[in-house]
Amino acid sequence: MPRVDTVIQNATIFDGIGHKLLHGSILLRDGKIIAVGPAIRAPAGTKIIDAHGGYLTPGLIDVHSHLGDFAAPYTLQDAKVSDVNEESDPNSAEVWALHSIRVQDPQFSRVRAAGVTTLQVLPGSSDLFGGRGVVLKNVPAVTVQQMEFPDAMPSLKMACGENPKYTFGQKGKFPSSEMGNVAGYREAWIAAAEYKRTWDDYYAKHDPTLAPPPRNLKLETLAAVLRGQILVDMHCYRADEMAIMIDVAKEFGYKINAFHHAVEAYKIVPLLKQNGVCVAVWADWWGFKVEAFDAIRTNAAFVDAGGGCVMLHSDAPISAEHLPQDAALILGAARRVGIDIPEEHAIEWLTINPAKSLRLDSRIGALEPGKNADVVLWSGDPFSVYSRATMVFLDGAVIYDRNDPAMQPISDFDVGQPAMEPPQ
Repeated sequence: MPRVDTVIQNATIFDGIGHKLLHGSILLRDGKIIAVGPAIRAPAGTKIIDAHGGYLTPGLIDVHSHLGDFAAPYTLQDAKVSDVNEESDPNSAEVWALHSIRVQDPQFSRVRAAGVTTLQVLPGSSDLFGGRGVVLKNVPAVTVQQMEFPDAMPSLKMACGENPKYTFGQKGKFPSSEMGNVAGYREAWIAAAEYKRTWDDYYAKHDPTLAPPPRNLKLETLAAVLRGQILVDMHCYRADEMAIMIDVAKEFGYKINAFHHAVEAYKIVPLLKQNGVCVAVWADWWGFKVEAFDAIRTNAAFVDAGGGCVMLHSDAPISAEHLPQDAALILGAARRVGIDIPEEHAIEWLTINPAKSLRLDSRIGALEPGKNADVVLWSGDPFSVYSRATMVFLDGAVIYDRNDPAMQPISDFDVGQPAMEPPQ
């Protein structure tokens, strides 16, 4: 997108890697961050923006989104419009979220106005294996290819617990229990390991006269996980279920990248640390189903205080519109139980930690030289309910400006249609 070299001055900077700089400046050039410091001299021809004491953070990263696949407008009558789940089989590893994304979804612009510059869009949680997820840059676009984050690793969405067993159990199909869920994972990984061996043997022979084995899109995805080419992000609420899933991963030789939702992560922090598994959580979603009943608002704080890896995620678009405020809820709850987490550390839950989870921390997630110029200028402290994103930069280009209607892209679905005449 069009961009100009820019210096933003007179800001409080949360750099995303634990530092807070008062009266700071940042230089953006050719889509990259060139310098961050107390005083930066603007080269000739550089646009200068006075932050007037506002705050700067890296662009926010939502590591669990369904935007585009669970597109607005959405009503109960329009449930068939949703493309977030492929519920024909508990193993839908062959499907890709990429292939369902509707880029005109007006929710992209709403979360852009809230500072979200990168999203991982995942399939839903109705299946044991929901399919592949994709990382997007939150730019206005007319095709999903224009939004794909270059060279980002794909992910496999898996789900444990109530969703898959209810989705298929109520249809009288397998699985209908927690036992069935785990058996379903193990059966699939056994088949994937055999499929991988078949293809590995074929490639090892280096014989162009041999016909390749038949392709199987389900097993192709799972075999790529076993090769370490696809990350595993798993919908899982309960501590006991997370422990079982770590055992299954060890049995078949793959690694769980992160547990998403993870409302009972606070119970197993040492286990999560030992196995290098991050958690992506909400601030205070609680009680909406049985497996969410033991959620606590200090979940993220306890995991963080215990040295675990914490990220905040949205799952639903309304949460993506106030991720820093969700973090503030956690900070307040933590302080009430004697855990004081600085804001400059908490911003890592929305920036560098998800960047590391996506294996993109060499490019995004922090305000430091060499990183992509994904930057949010806030009117005040981003953890305050009174603050708003004033300007949002992605790769150094302004993709949102609260004071310039020309930089507030509108989807066709925002425009609406004329009211229809009532039938006579």
